[in-house]
Amino acid sequence: MEKNNSSYKTIEIEEEKTLGVGYSETSISIVCPSPKGEEIALKLQKHLNAKLYIKESYKNLEVKVSKVPLDGEDFNENLETNVYRYGEDFKLNDVTKEVMKTSKGVIFISSTGIAVRAIAPFLEGKDKDPGVVVVDLSSKYAINILSGHLGGGNELTLEVAKILNVQPIITTATDNLGIIAPDILAKDNALIIEDLKKAKYIASLLVDEKIIGIKDDCNIINITKGYEKVEELRENCIWITHNLKNTVIEDDSKILRLIKKDLVLGIGCRRGTSYEKLNDFINSSLVKNNLDIRATAFIVSVDVKANEEGLIKLAQKMDCPFKTFKREEIESVQDKYEKSEFVLKTLGITGVCEPCVDLAGADVIISKLKHEGMTLAIGVLK
Repeated sequence: MEKNNSSYKTIEIEEEKTLGVGYSETSISIVCPSPKGEEIALKLQKHLNAKLYIKESYKNLEVKVSKVPLDGEDFNENLETNVYRYGEDFKLNDVTKEVMKTSKGVIFISSTGIAVRAIAPFLEGKDKDPGVVVVDLSSKYAINILSGHLGGGNELTLEVAKILNVQPIITTATDNLGIIAPDILAKDNALIIEDLKKAKYIASLLVDEKIIGIKDDCNIINITKGYEKVEELRENCIWITHNLKNTVIEDDSKILRLIKKDLVLGIGCRRGTSYEKLNDFINSSLVKNNLDIRATAFIVSVDVKANEEGLIKLAQKMDCPFKTFKREEIESVQDKYEKSEFVLKTLGITGVCEPCVDLAGADVIISKLKHEGMTLAIGVLK
């Protein structure tokens, strides 16, 4: 996006804190395509420590400018503010593209029509889009128009309404009925939604005042309006678990799994074992034991494996941390588990995978599995 250096600037806000150089994945951005919304926008920017992109009238623009980073450009290293003012060269499409990509929440000071048309080309899905809130120029309403649940749009709407003392408008059906939707249930308890279509189906039943069963293998859910605790799986049910499949109901299309990340994988391997070989072994072992790979909270091993490329890549692909433990630590718990003469000879300890699971704060549920120089133990966090 080309910019005329005579028609935009950055401006300091009194007592405003700087977020620093670069974007934050948890930032809030405010888009104000009309000078009439300046007072509202600046008030929100100050309270939320947000980035503000505002179209300003030429008469209020100063000659001194700072480059505004859009379309992948780098921040000015001397940037000391998060307020970016434009003149007639304000391009709503470019600004919206940037904030939808980099922000946790987006606030438009505009009509809902302008906001809807602006965000439409950049929507990716309810599990990826930021929450979007619209505040009208007369400052009467704060309206959530996108990602009220997973994107945090409803929470942002309430916060904006509180700051401006305006009426919040939230249209998600479950919220208006005082029911916690399945996606909020997942978000509040750090659970992974198996299937968004199933979540939508369960939510529709709740709106129709159907009672939804919750089978909670992890005992973490407080039963609230619209739900009841069940001991056995049934249709129209939520299942809190780390298991891959149920063995009770053949057709699970009406069972929503919310996956708990509580598995710890203790892995030992020969030096230079490839990611591909490790991945095949881990995946097949989890499937055989009816465990969901998405439930993995940590991969753990001994300290000499800290730079093992195959394990590092495996953790990256599984989107989980890779932790290692010192051999002195392993010695403190190794007597609980099967001893390996080979490991004792090479590392001076009697085992790797099971002791590391133990040290990670998990109970071993699958003892050492062996395959072509690799070992795996599986635990569940206590």
